[in-house]
Formats: sequence, structure tokens, C-alpha cells
Amino acid sequence: EIEALSSIYGEDWCVVDEDEKIYCIKINDCLDQPKWTLCLQVILPPGYPAAEPPIYQLNAPWLRGQDYVELANGLEEIYVQNLGESILYLWVEKIREVLIEKAQSSDPEPDIKKTSEEVDEDDGDDFLLDYQPIQEDPIKIVNYITSESQEVDEELPSIHHGNPITDRRSTFQAHLAPVVTPRQVKRVLEKLYENKKIASATHNIYAYRIYCEDKQTFLQDCEDDGETAAGGRLLHLMQILNVHNVLVVVSRWYGGILLGPDRFKHINNCARNILVE
Repeated sequence: EIEALSSIYGEDWCVVDEDEKIYCIKINDCLDQPKWTLCLQVILPPGYPAAEPPIYQLNAPWLRGQDYVELANGLEEIYVQNLGESILYLWVEKIREVLIEKAQSSDPEPDIKKTSEEVDEDDGDDFLLDYQPIQEDPIKIVNYITSESQEVDEELPSIHHGNPITDRRSTFQAHLAPVVTPRQVKRVLEKLYENKKIASATHNIYAYRIYCEDKQTFLQDCEDDGETAAGGRLLHLMQILNVHNVLVVVSRWYGGILLGPDRFKHINNCARNILVE
């Protein structure tokens, strides 16, 4: 793969450290005078490509905030869709597609005065909600309400925030609320999204289970929010734990390094912890 990439990209391919397998690829928008350029630095771990993804960094003065998140998310999707296969060429061409789109769109030219090569450095604890242990009082099971007129007056359920888990700059945090109607689910989600940090999360995965006592059945649903299969896994965990009348939301802030299957482990661990509490 290295020989092929070196041949394809020529002077744009740079060997930083052969022994440590660190490489750098300069990518641009293919114009005669490129406006949009980006440097992809990768470290190939011993388990690549069979068991480990490349460790990478995206460097460009203009790349920050949502642009960074969207591009990093695209690279992670390519990795997930091609598990066990060589993916560097796919990554480079994905980045080139994004740069070409920017060159062809009405996006203003990059501000070369900016020096930050990373997403805004506010990914510390300040963007996490205060950890609030759940009270031991049992959740009262309220009869399932089907009347729309009755639902309008329902109170917003209390929302609890779990202890965050951080791994390789990605952070996961679970939120939980007792719910007995779909209307309450909607109200809790609306309340959570009022928080700018939660609204800006890369993914907000959720699942809920409501027990309908009169019908002796469960009303349940889930949402991946772009993290393929994560909502279904979360709902499956709730089924295994046999929880009733609860909504669990897991927010993930992506940190720029691929986690592979570990991300599902962290999502479920966050959810399990807050459910047990």
C-alpha cells in the first residue's frame, strides 16, 4: 500500500518516519492555483489494516469547528465500511472531494491568518454537564396517557446527566429521564437540545421503552443520529436490563481519532452506568 501511494501521489507523499510508519500526504482541490489545501498525517499501528485503524491528524489553518467534525466523521464512516482493508487511498480521495466541493461552492477562500490546526480547544471538562447522581426514590409508574389534550399539560420529567467517558479525545456522556408518554420523550429531547454543547455533539444517540399497562405491551423506539446501529444496540441493552419507562440519550463529541468498535462499548457503558445508578 505504501509503495502504491508513494507512486500515485509523488512529491505530495512524504515519509516522516519509516520505522514508526508515520507519513504525511498533501492534498489540494486540483486547481492550477489551489485555494484549499490540507495535510493528512497518519501513523499506521502494528494492527493495521486487519485490526486497527490509522491514527491520524488533519492539518489546515482553516479547518476547525463543524468543518473538522464533518470531515473526520466521513473518514470514520469509510473505515467502518471497509473494516480490515487498506483505506488510505479512500481517505485521501474523500478529503480531495471535500476540497473540490469547497472550491466549486460559494465558500469564501480560507483565512490563512488563522494558525489553529485543530478544532477549537474547548474540549475539556467545561463542555460537560455537571455530574448529577440520580436520587434513590423509585420512579412512579404513571398510567399510559393516550389523549393528546392530556399530554399537553404534562410536566417536563427530571433529567439526569451521567459521568463522562473520554477515550482518545472522544467524549461520551449519557443523559436519562423517566418518561411515560411519547410526548414526554419529545419534551426531554427538546430540553436537551437547548443546551448548546449537547446540540453541537457529533451524535446524540437515544432509545426509550415505555410500558403500556392497559395493553401490557412496550412502546419503544431508537435513533442512531448518524452513528450506524448505535441506537439499536442501545435499545437492545435496555431490553436486556428490562428497564421500563425511561429515555436514555448518549452524546458523543468526536475528537478526531477513530475508535472503531470501541465507540459502541463506550456508548453502552455510559448508558449502563446511568441506568444502574
